[in-house]
Amino acid sequence: MANAYPNPAEINPHNRSFLYGDGVFDTVKIRLGKVCFAELHYFRLMAALRIARMSIPQWLDQETYEAMLCDKANEIQAPNARVRITFFRNVGGKYFPSTSQVSYTIEAEPLEQPDFTASNEPYEVDIYRDFTITAQLLSTIKSTSKLIHVTAAIYAQENDWQNCLLLNEHKNVVELVNANLFVRFGTKISTAPLSEGCQNGVIRKTILTDAVLKEKYAFEERPISVFELQQADELFFTNAIQGVGSVTKYRKKDYEKTAAAEIRMRLNALIAE
Repeated sequence: MANAYPNPAEINPHNRSFLYGDGVFDTVKIRLGKVCFAELHYFRLMAALRIARMSIPQWLDQETYEAMLCDKANEIQAPNARVRITFFRNVGGKYFPSTSQVSYTIEAEPLEQPDFTASNEPYEVDIYRDFTITAQLLSTIKSTSKLIHVTAAIYAQENDWQNCLLLNEHKNVVELVNANLFVRFGTKISTAPLSEGCQNGVIRKTILTDAVLKEKYAFEERPISVFELQQADELFFTNAIQGVGSVTKYRKKDYEKTAAAEIRMRLNALIAE
């Protein structure tokens, strides 16, 4: 049976994502042939297309979106996979585009484990200060303009750290290169609000709204100061592929992993439903 969606586009030198960063993307985890947190991923992508003023294709409903992702994982015969789909505005115009219509590309790579797993390796971070994230709505979407994140990742590698903490123009801690950040003090867990410019993460939203987790922890969205980091009991981070990871060291401070372990267990229960 023919696909209910068009074939991916072939990239050419005039691609607007290449020329202007005029694109948005989403990365999902496929677990045993099923898209994890599919509804949240779909509606986040729809919001990103609207914010970027791109036309949403008529064929792109949630069912088709899930089928595209799973079909790509099936192509590489991977029941567990990381799949990225990128939408970009069609060729035409300079800064002022000649169309709002979009095309897409899609890629997949296998994952070894179906569930979110913990790492026993050290995970040290420090602050990246060369450039800052702007506290605005555009910063919250997964766009193809990620030079700040790329240069921060290189900076971390140069210093033998596993990641960097990114700041906004107010000098507040926003996120890591590839993940949302959570800071725990006792049973209170804080994360930056979207108004600070952090990514609108699917796992982030799941944690903040989950009734089971709220029974033990008090979650809040608020600006996070650099000075709070060394007073915290725990720093952990979240993204769609890893689920939850723990920061083990920031400068001279070592951290616990208690909440991360409990939240990981809850996320694994959710994706197994």
